[in-house]
Amino acid sequence: MDLNLMKNTAVGAAYKSGEILRRHLGNFGEISKKGPKDLVTAADIASEKQIIETIQSRFADHKILAEESNAEDSRTNGCTWIIDPLDGTTNFAHQVPVFSVSIAFAENDQLRVGVVLNPMTGELFTAVDGQGAQLNGRPISVSGCRQLSDSLLVTGFPYDIKENPEPYMEKFARCLSAAIGVRRLGSAALDLCFVACGRFEGFWEQGLKPWDTAAGTLIAREAGAKVTDFSGRNYDINKKALLATNGYIHEDLRSLLT
Repeated sequence: MDLNLMKNTAVGAAYKSGEILRRHLGNFGEISKKGPKDLVTAADIASEKQIIETIQSRFADHKILAEESNAEDSRTNGCTWIIDPLDGTTNFAHQVPVFSVSIAFAENDQLRVGVVLNPMTGELFTAVDGQGAQLNGRPISVSGCRQLSDSLLVTGFPYDIKENPEPYMEKFARCLSAAIGVRRLGSAALDLCFVACGRFEGFWEQGLKPWDTAAGTLIAREAGAKVTDFSGRNYDINKKALLATNGYIHEDLRSLLT
């Protein structure tokens, strides 16, 4: 299989999608809700439609797993594209320029290609299985920081946090006390990419969906990150909890989350 063809297809789709998102920013059209805090804009729908059309024009027999299509089957057997057309919709709806397009390709449950684009900065993160990770065509790697106390972390919160905030806030408080700081950006795909390029030493989040993490997980791993669930088992995109670090601080951070 030509993985570079898959990568080029994903990159082309991401750039076209980025143009759609930039055109819609500040001119959203109808905004609806999938849940109390889970927004959907016309941009999400248009972006996803364009990505799917681009992929299906080349690979009509491939499976699509996309956020706004309400796909219930999250298996990635065979050839599957895993798409988040707008990761960070709440930011987008408030004109906060921290959001991304995330496209991954999986073959028989193995992530093979990952592409994440921030349309507002032009930063394009890419990875091909076994070939490393890149930012705008240049190789990237995780931070070399070895101490949790010197580490900058990033996290996210699930949409249902208002229903039972205590467990999430307890973890947050422990990590905040242990690290040099904790940020909350609002795009899991970018959080993973920022671990990959060394901007953050660690990222954790619960309540995730496959399209939130597929591309970013491969990019992080190819850059040298360790990606597990909170118990330390290897992470796959059907798990709800994710911990990604530069490896050096992994066990120290994991101990604060369990």
